[in-house]
Amino acid sequence: MTNTITDLARASRLASVSLQGVTDEQKNEALLRIKQVLGERRQEIFEANEKDKKAAEEMVAQGKLSASLFKRLDICNGDKFETILNGVSDIAKLDDPTKKVTLATKLDEGLELYRVTVPVGVLLTIFEARPEVVVNISCLALKSGNAVILKGGKEATHTNAVLARVIGDALATLPTIPREAVQIVETREDINALLDLDRYIDLVVPRGSNSLVSYIQNHTRIPVLGHADGICAVYVDKDADIAKATRIVVDAKTHYPAACNAAETLLVHESLLKSDGFTTIAEALLKADVTLKCEPKPREVLLAKTEQKYHGKIVAAAPEDFDTEFLEHTIAVKTVPDVSAAVEHINEHGSKHTDCIVTENAQTADIFTTRVASAGCYWNASTRFADGFRYGFGAEVGVSTNKTHARGPVGLEGLVIYKYKLLGNGNIAGEYGSGKKSYLHQKIQPENYKL
Repeated sequence: MTNTITDLARASRLASVSLQGVTDEQKNEALLRIKQVLGERRQEIFEANEKDKKAAEEMVAQGKLSASLFKRLDICNGDKFETILNGVSDIAKLDDPTKKVTLATKLDEGLELYRVTVPVGVLLTIFEARPEVVVNISCLALKSGNAVILKGGKEATHTNAVLARVIGDALATLPTIPREAVQIVETREDINALLDLDRYIDLVVPRGSNSLVSYIQNHTRIPVLGHADGICAVYVDKDADIAKATRIVVDAKTHYPAACNAAETLLVHESLLKSDGFTTIAEALLKADVTLKCEPKPREVLLAKTEQKYHGKIVAAAPEDFDTEFLEHTIAVKTVPDVSAAVEHINEHGSKHTDCIVTENAQTADIFTTRVASAGCYWNASTRFADGFRYGFGAEVGVSTNKTHARGPVGLEGLVIYKYKLLGNGNIAGEYGSGKKSYLHQKIQPENYKL
């Protein structure tokens, strides 16, 4: 382990301590300054992004980079960069998640206990492509009082470096937040060294492929917040409104197939094969250029009921297709006898990310949303809504399928924990117990807080 990496991590720890004393107004001032400088240096950022895209095109041609990752790399076209800038403003408008009292108890006269939200400390964020993550996570970290160390994929090296430099330059113009609050590293060796530094780093947030997340989880003692695959399913129930189902399934699959919240599995109640319901949904997918990997029964029905021109996209499913994150215009299709079978399939083959039921039966919907063990369980809505921005979080650090600390799209609230503050006046534990003083355990009203 190099002293340089250790020194970088130690500097992040010191910056995180300094951030504990920064007010919400000072945080917002820093965020708006970052937005301003990003806008002023747009051309510099675009030039770096074009350099990365040119190199990435060659990697795609050589089969060394997937088309889905290449698509995530671009921040120049359309309104992508404006969206990044607006995201900074949105984060600044959010409430400060720190210093909130979540419990207040009077243990005795002159002895008061408070549970207060505090920053996690130092975040290590590792991601592939998507250079906007540099901005999103840096701003979320600062707003929540955390320092962050960033490591992006090699396909976005130039863009990531410029974005991190611009953010650092913006912070350097302010007296309140240390520049070391946002730092970036570039090599895999740096990451391997950082993963050993649980003395300085409090939380690792990997964003990327299953192999990346699995590698991180298996090579560190530091808590990891994230998810591996995004194998999301849509179950169309026998009581579904087929028009709704068609809209939802097509959107969930085709709106952005490379996203982790895109649908990869379509489960259909077997009764819909006897009507035109399933065929209607399938034809809409076929018209959207989606390949359907079907089990025998649904495939047989579609080959009999659809036009010949679509038959090349109606293929036989292999067992592993129901454990696959396609990230393209492909979906695995299976019939089930009831909602319980749908739940069983999702809990067995899904990734606990986001799953949807389409039905007009509230009782069936309740069974599904209660029993599916995913971070997001939707009723009559596309899985594509599983996103921090769409949830109103301003942006997201990532999506977590963990069952501790934070789950689903993780925004500011997922970047704070809590500590207990006990305010006394010379109190000692030996004064309490059998035959001695008793605890009051009375709730303290907000107007009487002493913090």
